[in-house]
Amino acid sequence: MTGVPMTFDAAAARIMTRCDELAAISALPAGILRAYLTQEHQRHNELAAAWMAEVGMETWQDAAGNQCARLEGREPGLPALIIASHLDTVPDAGRYDGIMGVLLGIETARLLTPYARDLPFAVEVIAYADEEGTRFGATLLGSRAMAGTWDPAWWEALDAEGISMAQAFWDFGLDPERIDDAARSPEDLVGYLEAHIEQGPYLEADQRPLGLVSSIAGARRFRLAILGEARHAGGTPYERRRDALVGAAQAVLDVERIGRERGVIATVGQLETRPGAVNVVPGEADFSLDLRAESDALRDAAWQEIHAALAGFCAQRHLELVVEEIHAASTVSCSPRLTRALAAGVAVTGDTDPITLYSRAGHDAMAMAAVTEIGMLFTRCEDGISHHPEENVLAADVALALQALQEAVWVLAREHGERARR
Repeated sequence: MTGVPMTFDAAAARIMTRCDELAAISALPAGILRAYLTQEHQRHNELAAAWMAEVGMETWQDAAGNQCARLEGREPGLPALIIASHLDTVPDAGRYDGIMGVLLGIETARLLTPYARDLPFAVEVIAYADEEGTRFGATLLGSRAMAGTWDPAWWEALDAEGISMAQAFWDFGLDPERIDDAARSPEDLVGYLEAHIEQGPYLEADQRPLGLVSSIAGARRFRLAILGEARHAGGTPYERRRDALVGAAQAVLDVERIGRERGVIATVGQLETRPGAVNVVPGEADFSLDLRAESDALRDAAWQEIHAALAGFCAQRHLELVVEEIHAASTVSCSPRLTRALAAGVAVTGDTDPITLYSRAGHDAMAMAAVTEIGMLFTRCEDGISHHPEENVLAADVALALQALQEAVWVLAREHGERARR
């Protein structure tokens, strides 16, 4: 790698410090939790707005609670290139997932501000209010509102305290009837860039600080139940048992086997039995399935095989399989144009042949693909750990990400200007 100018190093140090400052905003006495439409949401928006204003951007909070900022280009009112990520977290989170991307956007704007009159588009930095879905279950709420794909059914969603999302909007000072005001039009956007920690081990294994993203895996999620018969554990011989947990245990093994064989990500993350007594054969086992792959075809073929395996085993054991699909999102491809610009950005850091990965995790870019082209840049994280307090990145890698992101903006500016002159 080539040396990184002091400007990038200083900015990276500032980003690391500010990640620590945001980590101090939490609903937990120990650990990090910032959920949608809460006091912590308000506090992180206020802090982000101050940092955005500090670099010379116009700031506002939109109708969905996203914190937004804009740097005008050579003239007011030009379409905008968005650089964005999120500030909300999962419970007991790390301090870089999403947060690093927002701060990289702010520092990119800082570097661009003296030269804004040379930009043929505006640059906007967005701190999305809810990507994780921690409070209400639905994910990508901030970016879905901005993409104009808000689902009205979400208004009835309840949090753990029984508060509806509609009521939470009012309590936060937002008007649910104005949610459409957050939506952007394709003609008002040049594209969307998101820098994010990888949340996986591949960059570190390849000794690469940065990587390009080819696509973001669309997930299918299922709520599954295996129904048997609850009976006395002591009095029921094996040949008479219809043990739902045995069926679920086999299902977990089949899910992992098929996932490995087909090269997809298949995960059972929840499992509960009923009636749940130590001396009762389980009569019902409920479990989840999260299924992701590089393509929808690969993912869907894996599901067909998983379903057939589960149904076959249940039939052998005289069990009933119940399937409910609770989420489906298509795989989203990154724009070749924006990916080329990011590749040029990575090249100025010294890596002229950057690695390309598909994202196994979901991101706000998925939602924004409904309204504009997207591009994503990954930064390695230690041991691939994320959604955990031990999540960690290197300041040197953050400096390289900033260098790459700034260069990508200028590459896009030159291309945009050339197209306008033709």
